[in-house]
Amino acid sequence: MALDLLGLLAFAAGYFLSFLFRTINASISPALASDFGLGAVETGLLASIYFLIFAGAQIPIGVLLDRYGPRRVQSMLLVIAVGGASLFGNADNFAELLIGRAMIGLGVAAALMAGLKAIVTWFQKDRIAFVNGGMIMLGSLGAVTATMPTDWLLNLVGWRDLFGLLTIVTVVTAGLIYFVVPERGQVPRSSASSDKPLTLRSIFSDPRFLRIAPLSATCIGSSWAMQSLWAASWLSDVEGFDHQAVVNQLFMMALGISLGALLLGTMADRLRKRGISTEVLLAVFGGLFMLAEFALILRVPLPSILPWSVVSVVGAGTVLSYAIIADYFPVEIAARANGALNLAHFGWAFVVQYGIGLIVGHWLTQAGHYPVVAYQTAFGLSIVLQALALIWFAVPWLRGLSKHLCTALEHPDTGSASQLELVLAPAEGSVLEGPQGLDW
Repeated sequence: MALDLLGLLAFAAGYFLSFLFRTINASISPALASDFGLGAVETGLLASIYFLIFAGAQIPIGVLLDRYGPRRVQSMLLVIAVGGASLFGNADNFAELLIGRAMIGLGVAAALMAGLKAIVTWFQKDRIAFVNGGMIMLGSLGAVTATMPTDWLLNLVGWRDLFGLLTIVTVVTAGLIYFVVPERGQVPRSSASSDKPLTLRSIFSDPRFLRIAPLSATCIGSSWAMQSLWAASWLSDVEGFDHQAVVNQLFMMALGISLGALLLGTMADRLRKRGISTEVLLAVFGGLFMLAEFALILRVPLPSILPWSVVSVVGAGTVLSYAIIADYFPVEIAARANGALNLAHFGWAFVVQYGIGLIVGHWLTQAGHYPVVAYQTAFGLSIVLQALALIWFAVPWLRGLSKHLCTALEHPDTGSASQLELVLAPAEGSVLEGPQGLDW
C-alpha cells in the first residue's frame, strides 16, 4: 500500500506538470504577445498546438502503456518535455515557440493515462472513481500554480527564466517516476477478454464508447480550452478586469478544478453505492456546463466567478469519464481505451481553442480589446455542438423515459418511483441501454 501511494504521488507530479504546461499560456500570453507581436490567431495556435500534439499521441501511447507499463513510458516521454521547455524558454521567434510547445505537449502526453493505467491495475473497480479524483485533484494543482504563483515568478524572473526552472523540475520528475515507481508484473487477463478481441477496433466500434465520447469531449475539451486561454481574454476584454483581477479569478477557477476533481470522485463513489450510475452524473454536469456558458453569453447579472467556476469544475469531469471507461473495457486495454477517449478530449480542446481564436480574430480590436459579440459568437457555436452531443448521449434515456410514461398512462397503478429508478440506473455493463447495447 505504501508503494502504491508513493507511485501515485509520482504520477500525480507528472500530471501536475502536464496541467501546469497546459494552462500556463493564460498567464504568459501577454508577455509573449508583447515580445513577439502575436495576435489572437497566433496566440490561439500557440496555446492549442499543445492539445493537437497531445491528442495525436494518445493512441500510440496507450498501446505503449499497455505493453511496457506506465513507469518506463512516462519517464521516457518526460525527457522530450525537458527539451521542449528548454527550447521554448530560449526561443527567438514564433516558430521556435511553436516547436517547443509541441514538444512539451508530446512529452507530457502520457501524464494522465500513466496514472490511470496504474490505478486500474492496482485498485478495485468500485474504488476507481474515488482514486481517480484524488490523483486528478493533486495533478490539477498545476492549474493553480499557473495563476498567482506563476504571475509572481513572472514579475520576479521573467518568462524565460521561468521555463528554465520548469525544465529542471521536469528532469527531477522524470527521474522520480523512473526510480521510485514500483515495477509491476503482467496483469491477469480478465474474463471479458474472451468475449471479443482486445483491439482498438473493439474500442472505437463499441456503442457505449461512441455515446460517451462526444459528450465527454465537447464538454471537458471545451472547458480546458476556455480555462487555459480564453477565460483570461474574456475577463480582460468583456469584464474589463485589470491584470491583477484576472490573475485572482484564474486562481479561484484553478482551485475549483482541483477541488472539483475530489468532489466528483466522492459523489460518483457514493451515488454508485446508491444505485445511480456515473453516466447520470456526467450528463448532469454537461447540462450545468451549458447553462454556465449561456449565463456568460447572455451577460446574466451574476458575479463572473460563478459561471466561470462551473466551467473550470467541468474540466475535472475526466474523473467520471475514465471511471466509466474502466467499467466498459478489461484492464488489458485500459490505457488504449483511456487513450481513445483522451484523443477525443484533447482533439476537441485544440479545435475549440484555435477555433475561438479564428472567430474572435474576425473582429477588430477596440482600444486593444475584442468586442463582446466576438466571444458570444464563438462560445455560442461551442454550446450548439455540446447540446447535440448531450442529446445523442441521452437518446436511449429519452426512449426509455417515453416508454415508461406510455406504460404509466396505460397502467396508472404502476409505481412511478420504480420507473424513475430504471431510468437513473441503467443495466450493468451499458451506458444507457441493456447489457447488449446497440448492434452497430
